[in-house]
Amino acid sequence: MRLSLFLIGPLAICLAGCGGSSTPPTTTPASPADFSLSVTPSSQTLVQGTTGTALSLQATATNGFTSPVTVDISGLPASVTASPASLTLTPGSAQNVTLTAGTTAATGASTVTFSGTAGALSHTATLALTVQTPAIPDVTTYHFDNSRDGLNAQETALTPANVTSATFGRIGFFKSDGKVDAQPLYLAGLNVNGAATNVLYMATEHGSLYAFNADTGAQLWKISLLGSGEIPSDDHSCNQISPEIGITSTPVIDRAKGAIYAIAMSKDASSNYHQRLHALSLTTGAELAGSPVEITGTYPGTGAGSVGGMVPFTPGQYAERAGLLLLNGTIYLAWTSHCDIGLYTGWVMAYSESTLQQTAILNLTPNGSDGSIWMSGNGPAADASGNIYFLDANGTLDTSFDANGFPAQQDYGDAIMKLSTAGGKLVVADFFEPYNTVSESNADIDLGSGGAMLLPDLTDASGTVRHLLVGAGKDKNIYVADRDNLGKFNSKDNSNLYQELPNALAAGAWSSPAYFNGTVYYGGWNDALKAFPITQAKLATTPSSQSAVVFPYPGSTPSVSANGTQNAIVWALESPSGGAGVLHAYDATSLSNELYNSNQAAGGRDSFTGNKFITPVIVNGKVFVGTPTGVAEFGLLP
Repeated sequence: MRLSLFLIGPLAICLAGCGGSSTPPTTTPASPADFSLSVTPSSQTLVQGTTGTALSLQATATNGFTSPVTVDISGLPASVTASPASLTLTPGSAQNVTLTAGTTAATGASTVTFSGTAGALSHTATLALTVQTPAIPDVTTYHFDNSRDGLNAQETALTPANVTSATFGRIGFFKSDGKVDAQPLYLAGLNVNGAATNVLYMATEHGSLYAFNADTGAQLWKISLLGSGEIPSDDHSCNQISPEIGITSTPVIDRAKGAIYAIAMSKDASSNYHQRLHALSLTTGAELAGSPVEITGTYPGTGAGSVGGMVPFTPGQYAERAGLLLLNGTIYLAWTSHCDIGLYTGWVMAYSESTLQQTAILNLTPNGSDGSIWMSGNGPAADASGNIYFLDANGTLDTSFDANGFPAQQDYGDAIMKLSTAGGKLVVADFFEPYNTVSESNADIDLGSGGAMLLPDLTDASGTVRHLLVGAGKDKNIYVADRDNLGKFNSKDNSNLYQELPNALAAGAWSSPAYFNGTVYYGGWNDALKAFPITQAKLATTPSSQSAVVFPYPGSTPSVSANGTQNAIVWALESPSGGAGVLHAYDATSLSNELYNSNQAAGGRDSFTGNKFITPVIVNGKVFVGTPTGVAEFGLLP
């Protein structure tokens, strides 16, 4: 075959025999522009009354897609809202969406669908959402925890928006057979006769302990802690606890062991006085094995009331006012006098919660006198290392000290105290005494009228982590002590103390502080409720805000409710013994903003009678207040 090739200019045209395929090449069609939609994380759990962490929603472009994507949200349960409710995404740029579950949001699992559209294109992303009822905290000890900070940060029902006289007020009353000087306690969802029950525990000066259904008001049980044929103690001619003394201190609960522990004082037919430690069933009130135990003790010393070189614990001489402390399986008791009457010293005792046997005993003025532990009802505080802290009342301080700076005769009147519990013993580990402690004790202007509160770890200006406590008493000063070095005693001034706020309280403190979100709240006698913010581990020397109300004697021990760091409310009581009480609620960010007080409603709707050293308990949308005849219950109006 002849090959013919014609050249036309630079081109050669093959007419025949050039070889190769005669089929033209094919081209793959380009994929259309599109997008995908995603939500991160792909699951979330919300608690009623809370806002969840932000969800990240993103449209991802494919094949050169550039159009905006409009996103709608569907499948939200009732009373769950999204912010924003709809949005437009630019491909490649994520936007946040937050979901909020109202207090009445439908509980359970659901699927929330995010539907993105751009022209004719549409894609979805889904979120597995679970809505739960709030976790209701237990209140098992005085002022909520062993730091004694007065904070319930799990309160979802009560907010600054709904705590007003139009929507909030007194909704119930738990009647008692005597004065309620102990703080009420609360357990959530306790199994009582096979049903999950919220239980309120109430102790009285008539020597009785009650358990109520906190939601219905029904009495679950009542038990007297008086011995057979006994009556509550008389008041020993002291009006501090009067007219009778039964259960004065706040009991303590160990839910895991199913026990509530309480101290009861009584008087028998022969006029002998008794102090007993009781361990009772949470569900029935029955005495547990080994209960009750008679409180006894002696300690080496030549102090007030001593006999033959031993100081005896005389039951009639003392009252258990300070709340009980449960720490590492041991119950700690701290004792006070009846006013300043008689020969008394300062006692701290330890009892095993398993055996109810005394395991340790300490006298704070074994070779002197006085030095009791009062604290207006506050309990000794404790840290994670097992150390115990409290304020000691007027009493003997030795004038000589050993080589380590401790009193030579082991007498610690009018002091901030730190006790070690290592090895099951009670030993003074550190202390602070004001420089003018002798004159303060002689004039009865001591620290013991107020309670101690431990602060969370704080970092100072040098970057050092500080472990601090706050306390105040009758001398008007607020004391901030370093728990790692309380300072002991300096006869010239208080420069050995971490920080002092002189005259910070108008007439002193017969109360304890509360803490929330970097602020300490104090309610002194004849003084406003005051907020002291903390900066670089130091309290501000002047309050950032204060209430318009001035609180009469004994002042107020505030409590704080909040949902995490949101919706914080400071609650405080005007509560003169036997007089008209007033419950106040303040915006925690500004105490000048009063949200509610119980005098606002017409016709005395929210009125109650005051009781001197009681502190409000806020839990599960309720506020519980001890009175001379029971516990008043406040909450959202039906």
